[in-house]
Amino acid sequence: MLTQRYEAPTTVADAVRLMQADPQATPLAGGTDLLVQYRVGLRRPSAFVDLKRIPGLVGITLDEVGMRLGAATSAAEVCEHGEARRLWPGLVEAVGLLGSTQIQGRGSVGGNLCNGSPAADTTCPLIVNRARAVIAGPQGERTVDVDGFTTGPHKTVLAPGEVLVALWVPRPAAGTGDAYLRLIPRSEMDIAAAGAAVSVTLDKGGTCTAARVAIAAVAPTALLVPAAAEALIGTKLDDAALVRAGEAASAAARSIGDKRGTAAYRRTVVGVLTRRAASIAAARARASH
Repeated sequence: MLTQRYEAPTTVADAVRLMQADPQATPLAGGTDLLVQYRVGLRRPSAFVDLKRIPGLVGITLDEVGMRLGAATSAAEVCEHGEARRLWPGLVEAVGLLGSTQIQGRGSVGGNLCNGSPAADTTCPLIVNRARAVIAGPQGERTVDVDGFTTGPHKTVLAPGEVLVALWVPRPAAGTGDAYLRLIPRSEMDIAAAGAAVSVTLDKGGTCTAARVAIAAVAPTALLVPAAAEALIGTKLDDAALVRAGEAASAAARSIGDKRGTAAYRRTVVGVLTRRAASIAAARARASH
């Protein structure tokens, strides 16, 4: 008979030690995905290692360089952070899509990323905002770009004994705006059939000087789409540029069909979402000037 343990380390070193000693243990950053998976038999860890009692893994620190977001910080805390909402409105809006109010009190951005779902709402906004994952392990600390953090459905770069401790997001350049949109089959609390995040930087004349586009739920992992960004850079984000970006996003999609939509439907929708998200991001960039 399998018996689960509950561990509540108070330091990162203790968490790493516990994870290294028991490869079947799993971190608990909120549990809103993990405990559901446990109840239906998809996950059977030997121990739950609660990260919420470790200083630095909960909380938001903002300075002139960027934001450090503790991996176990609740979604609710992120949504209530006024400066984060001002600097990264698209990212914070995506965090606000994580389930119900009750779920947001426990669920975390770090947990959403580590769950490794191709449809995760926060992964694409993190990618377009050039976020980096800070990972602690037996060999010390390392950082990984979020666009390379997930390697497949529910698979990540975390090695045995490693724990995600924080996400670092650089401050956006002047004239930058971001946005994230998704399509869900129901009106609330559903998994995205497709999603798109866009970040654009405009000069004072309104020309796009930098862009990043990422799409969700249309491939085994969230995808950064350089061709979509290239369609926007050097333009004033007119309709023709937005259409080209949407077409590039659709072309990059590697969709499967399931109960949330056919592969062809998802490819079409992700192009539409890309165009709309780029338009919203552009409006925010113009307003920031």
